[in-house]
Amino acid sequence: MIKKLFIKIARILNYELIDQNKFISPTLNSEINDSLSDINKSIVLPLGKVNLTKKIKNLKIIFRTNSNIHIWDQNKKRIFDEPKNEYAKRSLYSLVKSIKNLNEKYPSIKVNLDIVENNSEKKNLEELEKILFDKKIKYKIINHNNSVHESEIKKQKNIETYSNLSSLLKCYQLAKNESEDIVYFVEDDYIHFKSSLEEMIGTYERISSQLSRELFICPTDYPYLYTNNEKTNILIGNKRHWRTISKTLCTFMTSKIFLDKYWENFYKTCLDRNDPFEKYLNEIYEKEICISPIKSLAIHITNINSSYGLSPFINYKSIWEENKND
Repeated sequence: MIKKLFIKIARILNYELIDQNKFISPTLNSEINDSLSDINKSIVLPLGKVNLTKKIKNLKIIFRTNSNIHIWDQNKKRIFDEPKNEYAKRSLYSLVKSIKNLNEKYPSIKVNLDIVENNSEKKNLEELEKILFDKKIKYKIINHNNSVHESEIKKQKNIETYSNLSSLLKCYQLAKNESEDIVYFVEDDYIHFKSSLEEMIGTYERISSQLSRELFICPTDYPYLYTNNEKTNILIGNKRHWRTISKTLCTFMTSKIFLDKYWENFYKTCLDRNDPFEKYLNEIYEKEICISPIKSLAIHITNINSSYGLSPFINYKSIWEENKND
C-alpha cells in the first residue's frame, strides 16, 4: 500500500523511479531496457531526465538528385560500381523507410519531402517516384531549371559545377521560403538506417533543450574525423553518443532559425566553387554547435578511399542490399 502511494506521489511530482533489483520503472510501467523517453522528456540511464523545452513540430526534407553525374568533381568510381541512378534509388528508398519509422515514433511531427531533381532522365525520375507511390508520404518533385540563377552564380569551368551550385541554391531557397521549423538537406548518395530520422529528431530535441540553443546535425560519421586529431566534445543523444565537429558536406539538419540567421553563408556557398566547397558552411560551425553520430546513422556511398566517404564499423554490403527496391 505504501509502495503504491509512493509511486503515485512520484508521478504527480513528475519524478521517475527505478527499481534496480527488478530493472523496471514503476512510474513509467516499463522495463529499463525499453525506451523510457516520451514527448515531454528524454531519459538516458544513468544520466537521468532532460525536460524537452525544444519540441519539433515540422520537418522539411529536401532530397537533391541528379542521375547524370556519377561523382561530382571526381573521376573515381563508387563502391559497388553501379549506375548513378541505382545509388539515388537506394538512397531515397532508405529515406522513405526512415520517414515511415519517424511517423510511427513521432506521429505529431508533420513531415514534408521535396525532391529537387536537376536534369535527370525521365526514366530515372519515374523510378524515383515509383518508390514514393502509396507510401502515405507528403511529397513534391521540383524540376529545377539552372538558368534561373544565371545572374547570381559566377560562370564556372564546366556545366556540372554550375549545375551543382544552382541546384543547391534552389534547395536553400526552398527551405528559406517554405520551411517552418527543422529542415534536412539530403544528397542522393546517402543510405540511411531505419532509425536515422527518429534518432536525429530525438537527439535534436534533447541536446537543444539541454543547451537552450539550435543545432546543426550531420548524420554521418566521416573517416576524416579520425585522421586529423581534432579536439571534440562528446554528447549523449537519445540512443547513442555524438561528437562536435567543425566540417560537413551538404547533407545536414538544422533549424529555420539558423537558416535565416546565417542566410548570407548559405547563399555565398552557392555563388562560386569555393575551396573547400563548404567553406561558408564551416564558418558557421565556428560559432554554433554541429554534431555527428558515433556510429553513423547514414552512409555516404562513395569511393572507398574518400575521407568524406564510408563510415567505420558498418556492414556496407548489408545496408546496400537491404535498400534494393525492385
